Amino acid sequence: MVMSLSCRRTMPAAAASAAVLAIGTANPPSFFPQEKYADWYFRVTGRDHLTELKAKMKRVCEKSGIKKRHFHLTEQLLADHPDFIDRAQPSLDARVDITATAVPELAAAAARKAIAEWGRPAEDITHLVVATSSGGMMAGADVRLAALLGLRPDVRRTLLFFQGCSAGSAALRVAKDMAEIGGAGARVLVACAELTSPVFRGIEENRLDGDGNTLITQSLFGDGAGHVAPIERPIFYMASAMQATIPGTEHVVGGQIRQGGVEYHISRELPSLVGEHIGRCLADAIAPLGIDIAGGGDGGWNDMFWAVHPGGRAILDSVEARFGLAPEKLAASRRVLGEFGNMTSATVIFVLDELRRAGGEDGCEWGVAVSFGPGITVETMVLRAVQ
Repeated sequence: MVMSLSCRRTMPAAAASAAVLAIGTANPPSFFPQEKYADWYFRVTGRDHLTELKAKMKRVCEKSGIKKRHFHLTEQLLADHPDFIDRAQPSLDARVDITATAVPELAAAAARKAIAEWGRPAEDITHLVVATSSGGMMAGADVRLAALLGLRPDVRRTLLFFQGCSAGSAALRVAKDMAEIGGAGARVLVACAELTSPVFRGIEENRLDGDGNTLITQSLFGDGAGHVAPIERPIFYMASAMQATIPGTEHVVGGQIRQGGVEYHISRELPSLVGEHIGRCLADAIAPLGIDIAGGGDGGWNDMFWAVHPGGRAILDSVEARFGLAPEKLAASRRVLGEFGNMTSATVIFVLDELRRAGGEDGCEWGVAVSFGPGITVETMVLRAVQ
């Protein structure tokens, strides 16, 4: 997945803040309907004899809220790399080689759309922020993306690596700081690029727990590209941004780079912990602005528009219940989850794009973008719609 963003210093109301100026998205052309994925997965991994686990994956897929997912990984690629299926075989070198080319190319596909919407030359980009959990090369995806886009040799590059689903919002936060420090001439391009090829693997047959983490990760994640770039008419102002870590939750979401690829673990505690702590995170992000969103007098949290990272259906349900949100408030997040699955860091950009295309702000002046990552890390940004 890829996301790019450009910000410039601008003046909403009385205070200067960065702004999202254009958005572009991209996905690999290959995709699978979610209802057929379990049959395909167990066939290509040689696990068709594990009928109970296949039935379990089908139930997970049915309840996921996902209709289809896009993948760079193809059946031919798996045939060329059978080591991707068997975790006992070292496959990291091949996975890194694939992502070294595919990640920046996917990032560039999304970035070019946003730059075209912006309407100015790519050479006018002053800063580049790239976030990815896919790869492991030096020079990294930031250098390769800059070359593909024809950015200036003196563009200021920042690479955020292996931060998971919260990296999209973290990249926006870093870009906001750069744009505001850089002044009126700053144009920051943010690219978040992720592929599932580093995490693809077969079921481990001898696991007593049925290899539940593999079932979840193989049923949820997809590839995509989202890009935000600068036109000179803002879409959203970025009013404030905060990061918080829920103490003692390192075991809930995480990942390790192994010889057999990247292994993620996601605990069933995640949705409930998000629901328990997100209220404090949002209140802290809103407090410096001096606005009373949750005061209850004017509809409370339903007076905002929402761009929530759809890490899974249960997470969206937990956020909706915690704030008493009307169903339409998370419609953009649920549509993105349905069409693309969880695209890790780029997903929140897809949600912002869906909001602006569908007019999902519903006339609300203020909104929030929220992402969740390993830690548990909660990235919160308060947005102000262009009125």
